Amino acid sequence: MTTQGFAVFETAIGHCGIAWGERGVLSVRLPDRSPQVTRARLQSQFPEAGETEPPDHIRHAIDEMNSLLRGDRLDLADIELDLEGVPEFHRRVYEIARTIPPGKTLTYGDVATRLGMPGSAQAVGQALGHNPFPIVVPCHRVLAAGGKMGGFSAPGGVDTKRRMLVIEGARPDEPTLF
Repeated sequence: MTTQGFAVFETAIGHCGIAWGERGVLSVRLPDRSPQVTRARLQSQFPEAGETEPPDHIRHAIDEMNSLLRGDRLDLADIELDLEGVPEFHRRVYEIARTIPPGKTLTYGDVATRLGMPGSAQAVGQALGHNPFPIVVPCHRVLAAGGKMGGFSAPGGVDTKRRMLVIEGARPDEPTLF
């Protein structure tokens, strides 16, 4: 995995970050306490990369994430992810999460069933807790049993999850499963 660069960009939910390499997006960061913290975390995670102007395909990814976070119903399926080093089970979970449309949700158990592994909801939750591509792999659209928010390991926790769902038109108090 060769990192080419990273950037911090403003969105409707705060300053997010993105790192990319030759094969696509390596990481997306949800907002930290400040843009400086987001920048420092990217620099720490990718010490060989420098902050730089994104190439066109990464600029496109940033624009699409911004549109989604303004309420546009985009699926972000065209954003290329570099999945090198991502365990196979996690890849399968992320593939299913990427099929959940904006404004809709699944439970961890639903994802496990779609994997053909009913009963593995906890493993699904752990995979999503390690998601290096939040927003693009919309782990915020996966809820706990009964449509409860459950945990969210990204900065801002469940409040960030709820905020993203509301922007997308979902009603976190009344989940819209698909």
